[in-house]
Amino acid sequence: MYNKAIINIKPMGFMWDTRDPFLFCVHHADDYPPANDQMGPEASLAGRNLGQDFTLKDGWRMYHGEIIPGFPAHPHRGFETVTVVLNGFVDHSDSHGAAGRYGNGDVQWMTAGSGLQHCEMFPLLQKDRGNPLELFQIWINLPKKDKFAPPFFKMLWDKDIPKVTQTDSQEKNTEITLIAGRLGDAAAPAPAPDSWAADPRNEVAIWLIKMEAGASWTLPAASPEVKRTLYFYQGDTITLAGIDVDNYQSIELLGEMDVIIQGGKKESRLLLLQGKPIAEPIAQYGPFVMNTQQEIHQAISDFRRTQFGGWPWPRYDNVHGWETGRFARYADGKEEKP
Repeated sequence: MYNKAIINIKPMGFMWDTRDPFLFCVHHADDYPPANDQMGPEASLAGRNLGQDFTLKDGWRMYHGEIIPGFPAHPHRGFETVTVVLNGFVDHSDSHGAAGRYGNGDVQWMTAGSGLQHCEMFPLLQKDRGNPLELFQIWINLPKKDKFAPPFFKMLWDKDIPKVTQTDSQEKNTEITLIAGRLGDAAAPAPAPDSWAADPRNEVAIWLIKMEAGASWTLPAASPEVKRTLYFYQGDTITLAGIDVDNYQSIELLGEMDVIIQGGKKESRLLLLQGKPIAEPIAQYGPFVMNTQQEIHQAISDFRRTQFGGWPWPRYDNVHGWETGRFARYADGKEEKP
């Protein structure tokens, strides 16, 4: 059964290996301390490589932030980011004047398309206790015809994201959160309109799977063309298609087969990424993903010339107010709250 259902099993690093149409996946899990007056950590930053701090020191990282954790203004072109925030908050600001604060189950689906700058900062909002943060950032490629789609983002608020609970014969539950794709009669909210995931024929799925200890659940088959990968990121062990798999492993699966997953002695958490491949050449240079090196050179030149609209914010690590709740404000001025 191993040879029939499972293509490969391998350990996961800080950045997780992905397959077409996905480009990148990272799981950020940081136990930030209480906040200081600047929404940064009320703790010494001595010994950290500020601006490039990816070392898990004292249980947290500053990433590219020097005062506030996160990723100050940086450009993108030619692909999409899907940011799934399980705990904590992200403050978004971009070169088109759009902004937002989202978290605690919310998802931002952003099409970089023809190009924009944005910052993604992790404001620490609690001074009297710790500020844990957990999120996934997933990059999805765009096909050549959509590389220059207008930049756009859409909020998938937590209350609008379906969670499907399936119970096995032993009354053990598995909860599946549908960020993209369909499971039975339940469907995720529509993604950004120019996304590869917007066409249901591409069978893109982004599912968070939470299994009670000892639960059994069957991942339903998709089409033979679909590439699917399971990331087992929390728990002790699971049994997958009859094979024991240790924690923090990724499992590449054939798309066309049902796969039985048996949970271990602890709660298990997994991420599923699947979709039909775009199957086009990929040229990538940091935050630019195109089809040819010539297009990469053009992206660099365009960014130097235009800054993809400039930066309308007072600081490159822009954050919103202490009392600001979750919101999204779009480039056209429209504002929404969950």
